[in-house]
Amino acid sequence: MKALVAQSLSGPEGLAYTDVDEPAGDGMVVVDVGAAGVAFPDLLLLKGEYQLKLDPPFIPGTEVAGIVRSAPEGSGFSVGRRVTGLSMLGAWAQRVALAPDRVLPTPDDIDDGAAVALLGNYYTMYFGLVRRGGLRSGETVLVLGSAGGVGTAAIQIAKALGARVIAMVHRPDANDFVESLGADVVLPLSDGWAQAVRDATDGRGVDLVVDPIGGAAFDDAIRVLATEGRLLVIGFASGGGIPSVKVNRLLLRNVSVVGVGLGEFINRTPGAQAEIGAGLSALVDAGLRPPPPVRYSLADGRAALESLASGGIKGKVVLVP
Repeated sequence: MKALVAQSLSGPEGLAYTDVDEPAGDGMVVVDVGAAGVAFPDLLLLKGEYQLKLDPPFIPGTEVAGIVRSAPEGSGFSVGRRVTGLSMLGAWAQRVALAPDRVLPTPDDIDDGAAVALLGNYYTMYFGLVRRGGLRSGETVLVLGSAGGVGTAAIQIAKALGARVIAMVHRPDANDFVESLGADVVLPLSDGWAQAVRDATDGRGVDLVVDPIGGAAFDDAIRVLATEGRLLVIGFASGGGIPSVKVNRLLLRNVSVVGVGLGEFINRTPGAQAEIGAGLSALVDAGLRPPPPVRYSLADGRAALESLASGGIKGKVVLVP
């Protein structure tokens, strides 16, 4: 079968579209891939800058949707069933083997591209906003990096949960896209943005900040928190380094900085994926739909990663074998 293989830790240019062995199916659900997700952590992994360090060669990719090719007895999945799932690696291929507890049925009215878009980013943000952030209806959520995959999910889920959303964009051409997601206020992430947020909240500040970018924006994000506000640390896409905070600021202002690490939580908490998936599914049943993802063929995966790295993607990008 064909797969996109990381042959060196040199970023997208280290990827090669080549022949590989079929995945081992013992005790696993083997899926013919219809779409595989691409996320910013994949870029870090391919450059050796992610917390998970791997020696090449390996097949990247953790988010997948497709059709069951084979499944073990008692898994609950039959051949031909449409499914989505999360894998540790291996999704950027024509077929992938998934642990049965990492597989879920795909809703009938959602295609594979949209199903993949609902996996990593939407699971992360449902987990972050609901479980880690304790979001309540009527609260105000500030989303940094709002045109990316995480930002898109954060806006849509926060709105579905009854929040008011202020979205920050650093790409002028992304304003229309972000507004289409339902953001109540869209502001440029430029000098003085913290004051613009305070003005948009009549000086009160925001209850939750979704921060997938880190770097220089982090300090201002702390400053715009209202009393009992929570800042959700999702990642460090800005490349500006990992920020730090003086904890006396948290004490004096009664605010919190909260880590959101979905993968580690699922690995350590039995049943967590199913619980988060059920909550997200309720929002999907109520009408939540991700915007159509940007699609690349698996053979053109290097170009997809390069476009993501350069900021050329709005929302989610998926690879189609």
